[in-house]
Amino acid sequence: MKIDRFMTRRTFVEQAAGAAAVPLLAAASSALGQEAASKPAPSAPVGRKLRIGIVGLGGRGSWIAGLFKQHPGYEIVAAVDYFEETANAVGDKLGVPAGKRFSGLSGYKRALDSGVEALVLEGIPYFYPEQAAAAIDAGCHVYMAKPFAVDVPAVFKMQALAKKATEKKLCFRVDYQLPTDPANQEVKKRIAEDALGCLAHIYSGGTCGKLPDPPVGPTIENLFKRAWYSHIAMSGDLMLLYDIHIIDGITWVTGKRAVGASGYARIVRPDPHGDRTDCGGVVFQLADGTCWTHTTQLLQNNAVMYNLEADLMGREATAHLAYNGKVFVRGGPKHYVGEVSKGIYADGAKANIAEFYRCVTESRFDNETAHRSVDSTLTGILGREAMLRKTWLTMDEVIKEAKTREVNLRGLKA
Repeated sequence: MKIDRFMTRRTFVEQAAGAAAVPLLAAASSALGQEAASKPAPSAPVGRKLRIGIVGLGGRGSWIAGLFKQHPGYEIVAAVDYFEETANAVGDKLGVPAGKRFSGLSGYKRALDSGVEALVLEGIPYFYPEQAAAAIDAGCHVYMAKPFAVDVPAVFKMQALAKKATEKKLCFRVDYQLPTDPANQEVKKRIAEDALGCLAHIYSGGTCGKLPDPPVGPTIENLFKRAWYSHIAMSGDLMLLYDIHIIDGITWVTGKRAVGASGYARIVRPDPHGDRTDCGGVVFQLADGTCWTHTTQLLQNNAVMYNLEADLMGREATAHLAYNGKVFVRGGPKHYVGEVSKGIYADGAKANIAEFYRCVTESRFDNETAHRSVDSTLTGILGREAMLRKTWLTMDEVIKEAKTREVNLRGLKA
């Protein structure tokens, strides 16, 4: 069955919203083949197997599925991908029966109907709110990649879903890896103990290489394998697609979101097809007056720049957070020589997978990562919009505007 008319996200959620097969940025190149190279999943007492369905089986999705398979507390009972061949190929590797492999945009609905207890969302972020809503309504726990939303209305929908999940005693977890790292945790602890002597300025950045950007085909189906990265409505642009790791890290440490921003971004790649920007900078303002400067780049130019790192600079000391590299507090009363944060990409995912199991089986449903995602994602959206519009914007203005990002789903397989 194909969808033959233009449909917005709002109308489609009533019919056939779903996920596609795509990896996220920095995804493992060989997916399941990396299982053997990674460390074993954290050990934990296992009282029962949690029956899960994986939605989105591209590079990162199939790799994450492999990590779930390693953990003794999970049984993967449904494999979902927009592309039938991908659902079958990865389903074979995961040991999912042929009758529990589902494709098309509404494949996740059939997975929910098949009796899963939890849905793991690893496809296109644009679809997460509809998929998560269906899962919560079905009484299923939700584990999802970042970003969990791409526009303001979707963020508040996810906030309401996180609250609803708590009320229904369900787990609703977003897979941010940096906060699971012991070195970054130590820096956060020392900042909370007044290591900086009042925060004055933050400097952060995200730098990564180029991504595919092909022309749109007769439908957007040809974009569903990685190329969705280059379309803001599906990915959220660089601030949400990649930089959200360090934006969330700063939100995690400070407990604050931006209240205003001014910036500039541009497209410099030749013959662009998607509207994703290639580079830019934004200056955020926090409610207490703290100035936060952030730069972003997605170009293959051998630049030496901050790559998911941040300096939190106070009157007496500077703290450094990092997804990769040395993490420390320099100077002040809580000086920390630090250590190198390494393996966060894999070890952080495994820690979150283990924590998801513990939250479900130990009935811990505060859903902190989802609520924190509201602040970090709104900050990312504010920065994106300030850079795209090349102007000063306040968070109140962006929230009041409630601008949606819609995708033309015409002709796609339901």
